[in-house]
Amino acid sequence: MTTEDRRHTELKLRECGLRPTRQRIALASLLFAKGDRHLTVEELHEEALAARVPVSLATVYNTLHQFTEAGLIRVLTVESTRTYFDTNVSDHHHFFVEGENEVLDIPLNNISIENLPEPPEGMEIAHVDVLIRLRPKNR
Repeated sequence: MTTEDRRHTELKLRECGLRPTRQRIALASLLFAKGDRHLTVEELHEEALAARVPVSLATVYNTLHQFTEAGLIRVLTVESTRTYFDTNVSDHHHFFVEGENEVLDIPLNNISIENLPEPPEGMEIAHVDVLIRLRPKNR
């Protein structure tokens, strides 16, 4: 990581109200270095270990949840036991390829959502997530 990249990451963390610790900077650098993507806690932990970043799985988990609360990433729960973290926080939807555990973005303009229910009094709709599950066709 270059000095400029490190400064940019530190600034990004500070702007979101997070203290730029060594581990947060390292995990943020790994997380955002490859552009928009979806990954699990375990996948980022493996990347960190491969990059010789000494972090525990619990630290990666806690850091990703801190990044989510700060608005840097989004959580995408595919199944009760499978959660992905999405570096693209813009409004968009997802395909999930069953059997391959792959998540793909669907651009927002490819889906039209109509007739949403009125939220309860005092509430507003914050976001609508659409997850379309895919599997290979039976031939």
